Amino acid sequence: MKVQFHKYQGTGNDFIIIDNYHNEPTSLSTEQIKKLCNRHFGIGADGLMFLNKKAGYDFDMLYYNADGNESSMCGNGGRCLVKFAYNSGIHKSEYHFTAVDGEHEAEIETNGQVYLKMQDVHDVKQYGSYALLNTGSPHFVKFAANVENIDVVESGSGIRYSSEFEKEGINVNFVESLDEDKIYVRTYERGVEDETLSCGTGVTAAALMSAHNENGFNTVNVKTPGGNLSVEFNKVDDENFTDIWLCGPAVFVFKGEIEI
Repeated sequence: MKVQFHKYQGTGNDFIIIDNYHNEPTSLSTEQIKKLCNRHFGIGADGLMFLNKKAGYDFDMLYYNADGNESSMCGNGGRCLVKFAYNSGIHKSEYHFTAVDGEHEAEIETNGQVYLKMQDVHDVKQYGSYALLNTGSPHFVKFAANVENIDVVESGSGIRYSSEFEKEGINVNFVESLDEDKIYVRTYERGVEDETLSCGTGVTAAALMSAHNENGFNTVNVKTPGGNLSVEFNKVDDENFTDIWLCGPAVFVFKGEIEI
Protein backbone atom coordinates (compact mmCIF):
# COMPACT_ATOMS: atom_id res chain seq x y z
CA MET A 1 0.00 0.00 0.00
CA LYS A 2 1.29 3.43 -0.96
CA VAL A 3 0.51 6.30 1.40
CA GLN A 4 0.84 9.98 0.55
CA PHE A 5 1.95 12.19 3.43
CA HIS A 6 3.01 15.70 4.38
CA LYS A 7 5.56 16.60 7.04
CA TYR A 8 5.15 19.71 9.23
CA GLN A 9 6.97 21.04 12.28
CA GLY A 10 6.15 23.54 15.00
CA THR A 11 9.27 24.75 16.82
CA GLY A 12 10.97 21.46 16.01
CA ASN A 13 8.09 19.27 17.17
CA ASP A 14 7.54 17.34 13.91
CA PHE A 15 4.56 15.46 12.55
CA ILE A 16 3.48 13.25 9.68
CA ILE A 17 0.08 14.31 8.32
CA ILE A 18 -2.20 12.08 6.26
CA ASP A 19 -5.09 13.75 4.45
CA ASN A 20 -8.31 11.76 4.93
CA TYR A 21 -10.34 14.90 4.19
CA HIS A 22 -9.63 15.23 0.47
CA ASN A 23 -8.55 11.64 -0.23
CA GLU A 24 -9.92 8.17 0.26
CA PRO A 25 -9.61 7.57 4.01
CA THR A 26 -6.56 5.62 5.13
CA SER A 27 -6.24 3.70 8.39
CA LEU A 28 -2.98 2.41 9.82
CA SER A 29 -2.09 -0.12 12.49
CA THR A 30 -0.09 0.68 15.60
CA GLU A 31 2.99 -0.99 14.12
CA GLN A 32 2.63 0.87 10.81
CA ILE A 33 2.41 4.24 12.58
CA LYS A 34 5.37 3.35 14.78
CA LYS A 35 7.43 2.43 11.71
CA LEU A 36 6.51 5.63 9.84
CA CYS A 37 7.56 7.74 12.84
CA ASN A 38 10.86 5.87 13.20
CA ARG A 39 13.73 8.21 12.30
CA HIS A 40 15.92 5.41 10.92
CA PHE A 41 13.48 3.13 9.10
CA GLY A 42 10.58 5.46 8.30
CA ILE A 43 9.81 9.11 7.63
CA GLY A 44 10.67 10.19 11.16
CA ALA A 45 8.43 12.25 13.45
CA ASP A 46 7.28 12.83 17.01
CA GLY A 47 3.76 11.85 15.99
CA LEU A 48 1.30 11.21 13.17
CA MET A 49 -2.02 12.95 12.49
CA PHE A 50 -5.01 12.31 10.27
CA LEU A 51 -7.00 15.25 8.88
CA ASN A 52 -10.54 13.84 8.95
CA LYS A 53 -13.97 15.16 8.03
CA LYS A 54 -16.55 15.76 10.74
CA ALA A 55 -20.05 17.11 10.27
CA GLY A 56 -20.56 20.58 11.73
CA TYR A 57 -16.84 21.32 11.99
CA ASP A 58 -14.05 22.37 9.67
CA PHE A 59 -12.26 19.08 10.36
CA ASP A 60 -11.36 16.50 13.00
CA MET A 61 -7.85 15.89 14.34
CA LEU A 62 -6.81 12.31 15.10
CA TYR A 63 -3.37 12.12 16.71
CA TYR A 64 -0.98 9.25 17.40
CA ASN A 65 2.28 9.31 19.33
CA ALA A 66 5.51 8.00 17.81
CA ASP A 67 4.95 4.70 19.65
CA GLY A 68 1.90 4.12 17.43
CA ASN A 69 -0.73 4.60 20.12
CA GLU A 70 -3.55 7.12 19.96
CA SER A 71 -2.72 9.98 22.27
CA SER A 72 -4.19 12.86 24.19
CA MET A 73 -4.13 16.41 22.78
CA CYS A 74 -1.00 17.71 21.05
CA GLY A 75 -0.79 21.52 20.96
CA ASN A 76 1.94 21.90 18.36
CA GLY A 77 0.31 19.15 16.33
CA GLY A 78 -2.98 21.04 16.39
CA ARG A 79 -1.28 24.20 15.16
CA CYS A 80 0.46 22.28 12.36
CA LEU A 81 -2.78 20.59 11.31
CA VAL A 82 -4.50 23.99 11.08
CA LYS A 83 -1.72 25.25 8.78
CA PHE A 84 -1.97 22.05 6.69
CA ALA A 85 -5.75 22.45 6.45
CA TYR A 86 -5.23 25.97 5.09
CA ASN A 87 -2.54 24.86 2.66
CA SER A 88 -4.75 22.01 1.43
CA GLY A 89 -7.54 24.42 0.49
CA ILE A 90 -9.64 24.76 3.65
CA HIS A 91 -9.41 28.55 3.84
CA LYS A 92 -11.03 30.11 6.90
CA SER A 93 -10.50 33.26 8.92
CA GLU A 94 -11.30 31.21 12.02
CA TYR A 95 -11.20 27.44 12.37
CA HIS A 96 -13.45 25.30 14.52
CA PHE A 97 -12.37 21.67 14.81
CA THR A 98 -12.50 18.71 17.14
CA ALA A 99 -9.77 16.64 18.77
CA VAL A 100 -9.64 13.94 21.41
CA ASP A 101 -10.13 16.50 24.21
CA GLY A 102 -13.07 18.29 22.58
CA GLU A 103 -13.61 21.42 20.49
CA HIS A 104 -10.90 23.90 19.53
CA GLU A 105 -10.70 27.24 17.78
CA ALA A 106 -7.74 28.49 15.76
CA GLU A 107 -6.59 31.44 13.67
CA ILE A 108 -3.71 32.00 11.25
CA GLU A 109 -2.18 35.46 11.53
CA THR A 110 -0.86 37.41 8.54
CA ASN A 111 2.71 36.66 9.68
CA GLY A 112 1.98 32.92 9.49
CA GLN A 113 1.77 32.38 13.25
CA VAL A 114 -0.97 29.96 14.30
CA TYR A 115 -3.07 30.71 17.36
CA LEU A 116 -4.73 27.65 18.90
CA LYS A 117 -7.28 27.88 21.68
CA MET A 118 -6.69 25.23 24.33
CA GLN A 119 -9.17 23.81 26.80
CA ASP A 120 -9.76 25.67 30.06
CA VAL A 121 -7.66 24.28 32.89
CA HIS A 122 -9.01 23.49 36.35
CA ASP A 123 -7.93 21.51 39.38
CA VAL A 124 -4.22 22.35 39.34
CA LYS A 125 -2.37 20.48 42.06
CA GLN A 126 0.65 22.36 43.40
CA TYR A 127 3.23 20.71 45.60
CA GLY A 128 6.43 22.02 47.13
CA SER A 129 8.71 21.53 44.13
CA TYR A 130 6.32 20.76 41.28
CA ALA A 131 2.79 21.07 39.93
CA LEU A 132 0.43 18.66 38.19
CA LEU A 133 -2.12 19.84 35.64
CA ASN A 134 -3.86 18.74 32.46
CA THR A 135 -3.73 21.04 29.42
CA GLY A 136 -5.22 18.44 27.08
CA SER A 137 -2.43 16.08 28.13
CA PRO A 138 -1.19 15.44 31.70
CA HIS A 139 1.90 17.40 32.75
CA PHE A 140 4.41 17.48 35.57
CA VAL A 141 5.93 20.98 35.82
CA LYS A 142 9.11 21.48 37.82
CA PHE A 143 10.99 24.78 38.13
CA ALA A 144 14.76 24.54 38.19
CA ALA A 145 17.93 26.53 37.66
CA ASN A 146 20.25 25.90 34.70
CA VAL A 147 17.70 23.84 32.78
CA GLU A 148 20.14 23.66 29.87
CA ASN A 149 22.36 21.40 31.96
CA ILE A 150 19.65 18.94 33.05
CA ASP A 151 19.71 15.42 31.62
CA VAL A 152 16.08 15.59 30.54
CA VAL A 153 15.88 11.99 29.35
CA GLU A 154 17.26 10.52 32.56
CA SER A 155 15.41 12.84 34.95
CA GLY A 156 12.20 12.93 32.92
CA SER A 157 11.96 9.18 32.41
CA GLY A 158 12.63 8.67 36.11
CA ILE A 159 9.52 10.71 36.93
CA ARG A 160 7.42 9.34 34.05
CA TYR A 161 8.12 5.72 35.09
CA SER A 162 7.88 6.30 38.83
CA SER A 163 5.26 4.27 40.69
CA GLU A 164 2.86 7.23 40.77
CA PHE A 165 2.82 7.83 37.02
CA GLU A 166 4.01 4.65 35.31
CA LYS A 167 0.57 3.22 34.44
CA GLU A 168 -0.93 6.25 32.68
CA GLY A 169 2.30 8.09 31.96
CA ILE A 170 2.95 11.81 32.26
CA ASN A 171 4.86 14.46 30.36
CA VAL A 172 7.65 16.07 32.38
CA ASN A 173 8.64 19.72 31.96
CA PHE A 174 11.69 21.42 33.41
CA VAL A 175 11.17 25.19 33.57
CA GLU A 176 13.56 28.07 34.16
CA SER A 177 12.39 31.66 34.67
CA LEU A 178 14.39 33.98 32.39
CA ASP A 179 12.60 37.18 33.40
CA GLU A 180 9.16 38.26 34.58
CA ASP A 181 7.33 37.13 31.45
CA LYS A 182 9.76 34.72 29.75
CA ILE A 183 10.62 31.10 30.56
CA TYR A 184 12.78 28.32 29.12
CA VAL A 185 11.16 24.87 28.88
CA ARG A 186 12.53 21.42 28.09
CA THR A 187 10.14 18.46 27.95
CA TYR A 188 10.28 14.68 28.20
CA GLU A 189 7.23 13.34 26.32
CA ARG A 190 5.44 10.10 27.06
CA GLY A 191 4.68 8.15 23.88
CA VAL A 192 7.85 9.50 22.32
CA GLU A 193 9.80 8.43 25.41
CA ASP A 194 12.45 11.02 24.75
CA GLU A 195 13.01 14.75 24.92
CA THR A 196 11.29 16.62 22.10
CA LEU A 197 12.45 19.99 20.80
CA SER A 198 9.13 21.48 21.89
CA CYS A 199 5.81 20.36 23.39
CA GLY A 200 2.75 22.57 22.93
CA THR A 201 0.70 21.29 25.85
CA GLY A 202 3.86 21.29 27.99
CA VAL A 203 4.68 24.87 27.07
CA THR A 204 1.08 25.77 27.94
CA ALA A 205 1.29 24.04 31.33
CA ALA A 206 4.61 25.73 32.14
CA ALA A 207 3.27 29.14 31.11
CA LEU A 208 0.18 28.83 33.30
CA MET A 209 2.42 28.08 36.27
CA SER A 210 4.50 31.17 35.37
CA ALA A 211 1.73 33.78 35.40
CA HIS A 212 3.17 37.19 36.26
CA ASN A 213 -0.23 38.82 36.86
CA GLU A 214 -1.84 37.38 39.96
CA ASN A 215 -5.27 37.47 38.33
CA GLY A 216 -6.47 38.46 34.89
CA PHE A 217 -4.77 38.56 31.49
CA ASN A 218 -1.25 37.15 31.07
CA THR A 219 1.17 36.65 28.19
CA VAL A 220 4.16 34.39 28.80
CA ASN A 221 6.90 34.07 26.19
CA VAL A 222 8.48 30.64 26.01
CA LYS A 223 11.87 29.56 24.72
CA THR A 224 12.28 25.88 23.82
CA PRO A 225 15.19 24.03 22.21
CA GLY A 226 13.23 24.17 18.93
CA GLY A 227 12.19 27.82 18.95
CA ASN A 228 9.92 30.39 20.54
CA LEU A 229 6.23 30.26 21.44
CA SER A 230 3.88 32.36 23.55
CA VAL A 231 0.86 31.57 25.67
CA GLU A 232 -1.94 34.05 26.36
CA PHE A 233 -4.49 33.30 29.05
CA ASN A 234 -6.73 34.56 31.80
CA LYS A 235 -5.78 33.52 35.32
CA VAL A 236 -8.87 33.23 37.51
CA ASP A 237 -7.00 31.90 40.55
CA ASP A 238 -4.23 29.41 41.31
CA GLU A 239 -6.30 26.44 40.12
CA ASN A 240 -8.37 27.88 37.26
CA PHE A 241 -7.33 29.31 33.89
CA THR A 242 -9.51 30.29 30.92
CA ASP A 243 -9.18 31.72 27.38
CA ILE A 244 -5.85 29.94 26.83
CA TRP A 245 -4.17 30.47 23.45
CA LEU A 246 -0.97 28.75 22.29
CA CYS A 247 0.77 30.87 19.65
CA GLY A 248 3.69 30.10 17.37
CA PRO A 249 4.95 28.98 13.95
CA ALA A 250 3.81 25.93 11.98
CA VAL A 251 5.99 25.12 8.99
CA PHE A 252 5.68 22.78 5.99
CA VAL A 253 8.81 20.62 5.66
CA PHE A 254 8.22 18.21 2.76
CA LYS A 255 5.72 15.82 1.21
CA GLY A 256 6.06 12.42 -0.35
CA GLU A 257 4.77 8.91 -0.85
CA ILE A 258 5.87 5.83 1.03
CA GLU A 259 5.22 2.12 0.54
CA ILE A 260 3.88 0.40 3.64
